[in-house]
Amino acid sequence: MKKNLVAASLSVLLCASCKPGQPAEVVSNPETITPAPVAGTAAYVAPVYIELPLGAIKPQGWLLHQLQIMRDGTTGHLDEVYAKVRDDNGWLGGQGDGWEETPYWLDGAVPLAYLLDDKALQEKVLQYINWTLDNQRPSGYFGPITKAERESGAKITADNPELGEDWWPKMIMLKVLKQYYTATGDERVIPFMTRYFNYQQEALKKAPIGNWTEWSESRGHDNVLMAQWLYGITKDKSLLELAALIESQTFPWSTWLGNRDWAINAATQQNDQNWMHRHGVNVAMAIKDPAVNYQRTGDVQYLKALNTGFNDLMTLHGLPYGMFSADEDLHGNNPTQGTELCAIVESMYSLEEIIGITGDQRYMDALERMTFNALPTQTTDDYNNKQYFQIANQVQVKRGVFNFSLPFEREMNNVFGMRSGYTCCLANMHQGWTKFASHLWYATPDKGLAALEYSPNQITAKVGEKQTEVVIDEETSYPFDDVITFHLNTSGDVAFPLQLRIPSWCQQAIVSLNGQQLRSAEGGQIITINRTWQNNDKLALQLPMEVSTSNWGRNSRTVERGPLVYALKLEEKWEKGHDEKEGDYYSVFPKGAWNYGLLQKVVQAPAENLEVRKVKPVTEDFVWNLQHAPIEITAPAKKIPGWKTIENGTAPQPVTARDGLFMGQVDDKVETITLVPYGCTKVRVVAFPVVK
Repeated sequence: MKKNLVAASLSVLLCASCKPGQPAEVVSNPETITPAPVAGTAAYVAPVYIELPLGAIKPQGWLLHQLQIMRDGTTGHLDEVYAKVRDDNGWLGGQGDGWEETPYWLDGAVPLAYLLDDKALQEKVLQYINWTLDNQRPSGYFGPITKAERESGAKITADNPELGEDWWPKMIMLKVLKQYYTATGDERVIPFMTRYFNYQQEALKKAPIGNWTEWSESRGHDNVLMAQWLYGITKDKSLLELAALIESQTFPWSTWLGNRDWAINAATQQNDQNWMHRHGVNVAMAIKDPAVNYQRTGDVQYLKALNTGFNDLMTLHGLPYGMFSADEDLHGNNPTQGTELCAIVESMYSLEEIIGITGDQRYMDALERMTFNALPTQTTDDYNNKQYFQIANQVQVKRGVFNFSLPFEREMNNVFGMRSGYTCCLANMHQGWTKFASHLWYATPDKGLAALEYSPNQITAKVGEKQTEVVIDEETSYPFDDVITFHLNTSGDVAFPLQLRIPSWCQQAIVSLNGQQLRSAEGGQIITINRTWQNNDKLALQLPMEVSTSNWGRNSRTVERGPLVYALKLEEKWEKGHDEKEGDYYSVFPKGAWNYGLLQKVVQAPAENLEVRKVKPVTEDFVWNLQHAPIEITAPAKKIPGWKTIENGTAPQPVTARDGLFMGQVDDKVETITLVPYGCTKVRVVAFPVVK
């Protein structure tokens, strides 16, 4: 029988040093951080925001359509179209894939199945979940049948853990099981995890977290996070001891993120030494490490490390679309560097966990920017093909050896294909939209709700002292339009606090209740409306979106409006190709000129020189492409005749002076260029040089 997990979660008390929507005070030097002693686990901090059970939030509008596309595409059918997952799968007892790709796929397919309440997809993913739960060894070990078990009939116990296999794929499967449990309340999950963590407690003494690969050693925080999640349910202190043990065997990401030597070295070195320390996906996963450690220890120095590390990461490696370069390693802030799709979805997940633990708004804003800009551009409309690396200024998509830290001799890491590049992204890309949809809302410890990310959806939750059920329909065309309307449906009057995030980019938000202005609020805060709500109350949040420009690598400028960045609209020419090893793929070329510089007056007075046009509504069949782009911005620009050369597959950024101006030859003629949301493009310029 499904448990009332929302009601249970709302009983959690807030840390005395934290207020809703605010991080704890940060002090001390991050370089003094030392791993918590294995037994030093008494200072566990309850999360500021509490994740809702999977399925409590139902996507609507354009977001629902995005998930339906995924269900009809590879998310719903990867086990049918991708041989590595399809054939003799190890997570179903076979001798095929027993590594990360099947759990990666399930990490997105499971939430999709329950977000859409799709019975067929639920039955599909349950095959893997049931096999995993039903085939746990008596010792607590789980996962595909190992070579030693298959060949000699060995029994894996904490006395011979070396006969098992790598810890890493199991970390992903634990995330899958957590989501499944919150959706169903399946009573098998908690004892299963308890037995496994008891096994780990002893096995790690003989087979430490990095026993098989550096992947586990670099990603142990995902294991820690799941142990601490279980502690939040069972209050078994041995789980915190286990978490501290795993952390002590994992790369010291919290220390590195708080120590600027790491960020500087990652920015300057592209050799084969310590590359796992700067591998973009490892970093994306590790962003949450300080928050996870803070949750276990209460040591506020970890929050300082988090803030320092994220700031340094985005300063040294940040790109206009909200992500850092990761091609595959961190690689600076030049707009011609790439970002791996896996790094995007893992960064999103890290931020979602950080938000819950810390309540820090800067990470809510970062998640929004990343999701609405970086994520949609890297897959095709049907969600059947992906791009391994995307580039900010991507004036063509084609085969080649690029100036990436992983040049990839097969020349397939920039094209769109199902199997182009490495297929980790084919398996892992599914968690991006699904987990974002399931983290639009959080519960609050004072029995309320917090809307921290905005998209069309319906939420059902129990709130207030009497745990009254409310249904809230969030109607909006956000991030394209600036109004979000919340329609409340209750069986009677109910008192509870409702928190709303006012993004930092918004200068002055307006909140109205039933057509009457309730209050205004400056950006960069979370406001609370604490009142007795009535059935059919309608709360409207308006977040006026003003145009602006921002400064990026090589003195380039990007046009922004609200949460979106805007790129040059270029009509696309798609060409299909075939690679013997990696199958069908697509190249994309621009039909028009792309070598434009923005006029200096745009930077000096964007509101006066940029015109925003709403060209079409955001309908329920919206797709992130040029044909559906609902907003266009026109801008004055001039061509740069010499900016046509393409080197290593990209167009090198023109040289500018200290004042930001391009110093070379520029056409006399002023032209009007059209910009569209970055996420709707495949070829574009988003980081423009500036000309007189």
